[in-house]
Amino acid sequence: MNSTTPFSAHDLKTQEERLELFNEKGDLFIGVPKEDIDIEKRVCLTPDAVAALVANDHGVIIESGAGQEASFSDDEYRKAGAKITSIKKEVFECSLILKVAPPSMSEIALMKPNSTLISAVQKKTQNKEYFKSLELKKITAIGFEYITDQDGSFPILKSLSQIGGTAAIHIAAELMSATNNGKGLLFGNMSGIPPIEVVVFGAGTAGSYAAEAALNFGASVKVFDPSVSKLRDLQNRLKMPIYTSTLQPKNIFKALRRCDVAIGALKGKNHSPVVVQEDVVAHMKKGAVIIDMSIDHGGCFETSEVTTHKNPTIEKYGVLHYGVPNIPARYPKTASVSISNICLPYLLQIAEKGGLENALKFDSGLRNGLYLYRGILTNAALGEWFDIPFNDINFLIF
Repeated sequence: MNSTTPFSAHDLKTQEERLELFNEKGDLFIGVPKEDIDIEKRVCLTPDAVAALVANDHGVIIESGAGQEASFSDDEYRKAGAKITSIKKEVFECSLILKVAPPSMSEIALMKPNSTLISAVQKKTQNKEYFKSLELKKITAIGFEYITDQDGSFPILKSLSQIGGTAAIHIAAELMSATNNGKGLLFGNMSGIPPIEVVVFGAGTAGSYAAEAALNFGASVKVFDPSVSKLRDLQNRLKMPIYTSTLQPKNIFKALRRCDVAIGALKGKNHSPVVVQEDVVAHMKKGAVIIDMSIDHGGCFETSEVTTHKNPTIEKYGVLHYGVPNIPARYPKTASVSISNICLPYLLQIAEKGGLENALKFDSGLRNGLYLYRGILTNAALGEWFDIPFNDINFLIF
């Protein structure tokens, strides 16, 4: 018996599945809470960034006072088109939460299930309970420190390192003034006066900017780093002669005995290498200044201790030690503008792609920043650090 069919033999064969990716633009609803820790004075969005988001039909709710410490008033945000509220819960009910520091447990409790969080992770301040709380609410979370640029660098970390490196020299200048009980020395290339001598450990972003700022202030600068290629890159970027060396103990000892300022900007994978022992610090000039920018990773100097913005220095062997983590927090407006300038394009891209999930598919740098996807841990380093099971994001969204 003959039968007819509307399908050809080709149609009846097994075909490859074709998935259509929709890029229809979607509106965002962004909440920016006020930071709840005293030392954090930055805010993720400036009024100008809010105006750009509102112009693209996105909604922004700012908790009252969120930008105050960074010199952005509620009125400026209101004029930019944001809604201002004094009710923290109202901010955390937004589908996308944007903040600098990771949310506290009480703030996580205010978040809506299945919402998105973009903030720092600061894994050394976290525990399993933090990730468990986010997991229970099926939160999708992106960590500032994990987002990568097209060249593989970390844009937010790099930007804050630039601020920190430059600021370290300004802080040293303050600490050396007589009004701060310092030696009364002044940076500057002045005729007939020997330049201040600065030693920098680390030729990465922070160390490079510290070295450049010191040179611009007329100082004599020596830079130490274990990587010859980093030292070469620094010399090429500065376009001027500068003393560089690998971590040779004899050279380090000689440089530190003569220097007025020593900057620590070396960071290892899990902790900073201690390159200056206590007995070497004991031979430094009385009144010399140490700025240990690596203190949040353990510090480069054996004598370093964590200090605070309120009590920033301690003295050991007559040497003033500055060990405040998060130096950019001293300059919250500059740091906030920097963070905002990096966040804004990502937010607009997320909306343009039709939501975070599509944006993650198209942007590997943003995908690298993802550490939780609907409550599932996707960052291998965090999984190993906290002994939490994790999944490859590529298996979850593709």
